[in-house]
Parts: sequence; structure tokens; C-alpha cells
Amino acid sequence: MDPILIILSVFGLFIFLAGFFTVKQQTSVVVERFGKFHSIRNSGLQLKIPVIDRIAGRVNLRIQQLDVIIETQTKDNVFVKMKVSVQFKVIQEHVYEAFYKLEFPHDQITAYVFDVVRAEVPKLILDDVFVRKDDIAIAVKRELNEAMMAYGYDIINTLVTDIDPDIQVKNAMNRINAAEREKVAAEFESEAQRIRIVAKAKAEAESKRLQGQGIADQRREIAKGLVESVEVLNNVGINSQEASALIVVTQHYDTLQAIGADTNSNLILLPNSPQASTDMLNNMVASFAASNQIGEQIKNQKKKVKGSENKSSLDYNPSDTSESK
Repeated sequence: MDPILIILSVFGLFIFLAGFFTVKQQTSVVVERFGKFHSIRNSGLQLKIPVIDRIAGRVNLRIQQLDVIIETQTKDNVFVKMKVSVQFKVIQEHVYEAFYKLEFPHDQITAYVFDVVRAEVPKLILDDVFVRKDDIAIAVKRELNEAMMAYGYDIINTLVTDIDPDIQVKNAMNRINAAEREKVAAEFESEAQRIRIVAKAKAEAESKRLQGQGIADQRREIAKGLVESVEVLNNVGINSQEASALIVVTQHYDTLQAIGADTNSNLILLPNSPQASTDMLNNMVASFAASNQIGEQIKNQKKKVKGSENKSSLDYNPSDTSESK
């Protein structure tokens, strides 16, 4: 067999096979013919004219993410580093614009993110940057969509994933937070102390009220008992003075008995002789009886004075006086 024929056959087979190519899923291929755009091929087995057509490039149609780190200044002159994640994809119907209009799409997106963030963050103080980070992300997405849509790119989402101020600023913020929490804790402790004091005062007031009521009830019952004791003694022929003296002596011995019932109490009796104790009790009874007698005499004198006044008023007659005149 002719070697030249074999070489031509092999070369022809190679050329024929070079006309077939495959395109992966979620990928588009740009085909050029003699250096000019010819067509866009989607996923599957594709055919091109060898030597005449060539694959200019492949465009990824999947969602991609670009992380952009920006250092900017807030309204209160604090420098922060922000990480903005941009999720985007190439629109399948605009592969031509995405491939031919932008040479470095990542650099273009990064430039727009820098521009928007450095325009929005200086309007906010540091605390508002943390609170309104979603507003910053929405502003970035809005600006990017308007700019990148003309190049065949669709901005799916933008996220502010990190806000990192200077380490000294973070330490100051932590100290402020700690001081604020200590202030709140002190306020709660003061309020709890006030409640405890008020509750204790109310409890003491209620205790004293009940104690006073108990003492009043006790004295009232003692008075009733004394009245009943005097009436019983009067019924058996003992007059009021003797009954009062007997009650005093009884209460004296009851008191001594109550004191002696407590093992931890110390009792000092003056004088310490039995005869002296008896004399002391007799003196107490005598003084009590004497005071009662004096009281009775005062009452009798008041009655006599009152009776004489009534008598003198009856003896005085104005008509007799006029007749004598």
C-alpha cells in the first residue's frame, strides 16, 4: 500500500474528527470563522468546519461568586474593612456581550463594588454600618445590575459578609458594651434592694401592728378577768379592797413562778429573808388598801360637797326675801 495514501488517510481522518467537539452542561462555546464571530454552541455534541472554524472561548453559565474586600471610612472617621460577596452569572441569551464586551469581568465588578461601598459607608456612623449592612448590599446590587446588565451579566445577590473595624475600635466598643451592661446590672440591683427594704419595712409595720393588737387584746382580757375575779370574791363575802389585795398577791406569785420556769433566767430577790418578803408583800397590800381608802374618802367628800350645794340652792327662796322687805 502506498505510504503517501496512508498518510493522507490518517490526516483526513484527523481533520474529520477535529470537526466534532462537545460542550459541557451550563457552558456556552463561542465559534469564530476566520477570526469573525460565527455562532454560539450550547451543551452537547457539536460540529464545526476544521481549519476554517475555531473555538474562540467557553463561557461559564453557572452562578459564580466574587469576594471583594474594601477598606473605607465611616462618618465618624472610623476605618473599617468590609467583605462584600457578589453572586452573578452570565445570561445565556447574552453570551456574545459577556464574551466580547468585557475582557476582565471580575475586575469590572470589583470596581463597581468599590465605588458603591465607598459612596454609601461614609454617610453612616460605625454603629449604623452594622445595623444597615443590608441597605448597603441592596445599593451595591442595584448599581451593579444597572451597569452589568449591558454586558450580559445578571447580579443574583450581594451580601455584606464581614465588617471588621480596627482592633482598638473593637476594644473600645467592647468596653462601652461592658460598661452599659454593668450600669443596667447596677440599676437592677438597686431596684431589688429597694424592693427588699420596702418589703421589710412593710413586714415590720405589720408585725408591730399585730403585736400592738395582741397586747391590747391581752390587756383587755386581763381586765375582764380581774373584774370577774373581784365579782366572785364579792359574792363570797370579800370586799373590793381585800379582793384587790388578794389579786395583787396572786399576780406577784404568778410572776415569780413564770420567771422560775425558765432555766436560763437569773432572778435576784431583795430582801432575801422570808420574813422580809412577807413584810414587803404586806406593805404592798397595805399601801394598795390605803390608796383605795383615800380614793373612797375623796369620793365621799365630793358627794358631800355636791349634796350641800344642792341643799343651799333649795333653801334659797327669792320670794321670801321680797316679803321681808
